Amino acid sequence: MSALPHPERLRATLIGFIAVLLWATLALFTTATGQVPPFQLLSLTFGIAFAVCLVRWLWLARRDPARFRRIFRQPWPVWLLGIVGLFGYHALYFTALDHAPPVEASLIAYLWPLLIVLLSALLPGERLHWTHLLGGGIGLLGAILLVLQKADGAVAFDAQYVIGYLAALGCAFTWSIYSVMSRRFGRAPTDLVGAFCGATALLGVIAHGVLGEPTIWPADAWEWAAIVALGLGPVGLAFFVWDYGVKRGDIKALGACSYASPLLSTILLILAGKAEATMTVILACLLIIGGAVIASRDLWMRRATPSRGAASF
Repeated sequence: MSALPHPERLRATLIGFIAVLLWATLALFTTATGQVPPFQLLSLTFGIAFAVCLVRWLWLARRDPARFRRIFRQPWPVWLLGIVGLFGYHALYFTALDHAPPVEASLIAYLWPLLIVLLSALLPGERLHWTHLLGGGIGLLGAILLVLQKADGAVAFDAQYVIGYLAALGCAFTWSIYSVMSRRFGRAPTDLVGAFCGATALLGVIAHGVLGEPTIWPADAWEWAAIVALGLGPVGLAFFVWDYGVKRGDIKALGACSYASPLLSTILLILAGKAEATMTVILACLLIIGGAVIASRDLWMRRATPSRGAASF
């Protein structure tokens, strides 16, 4: 895609950041859904997001039929990327939260912003700097601390959580690759994300049956409210604003700023009584966030000292 004017690119970046704020609530809402199995939860939440998008499609089909038809006329790699990205990430994420403590799982999964900063250096016109490698190493150290800590804050590997840790790491790679590759398919309309949500909901139903998960419905109104909140926010609107942001905004800035999510997510989990603020968790959080800051140092330094008369993007 050709470079956008500074105001439009800045606006797109800020719109993309809305997704970061919404994703900070993902772990909290997920842990509030009770005993609903991961793939059943996946189908329910993405089904809600798809239903909302379907209303928009119906409106668009009446107002601009030609534009509506163009939404779905995309090459197969775009469909593959979107469906694998959304279904793969969330299947792994819900599995991680089901097999590991929520703070550790969510923070390991939140290595994806750091990976976006690293992988975006492979895009045309970008380059990999030593600060990217240093930041990546520091962020990885933070993730290792989370894996090795016990409930009392001591450091020791706990084998019972290994599935959750691996699933969370898979989340990080899946979403970072999806985000960076979405930039390469920048001409695909954001409305197409609704189709990805529908396909993900369907795959969730299939996986729920194939894996033999028990069907457990929410036990009360609060658990239903958490599912609806997931479908409207972090599993709904967030994907649309993120798609717009990574395609039209500054992807490296979005990757770096996305580390507001693990910090806010951890604070929300602790305030809700879902986790404890041990020194190991605090140190790991600081390392991961610090790694992102270092990895994006050239970006912030460039923004802080723009050339006179030139756009800073």
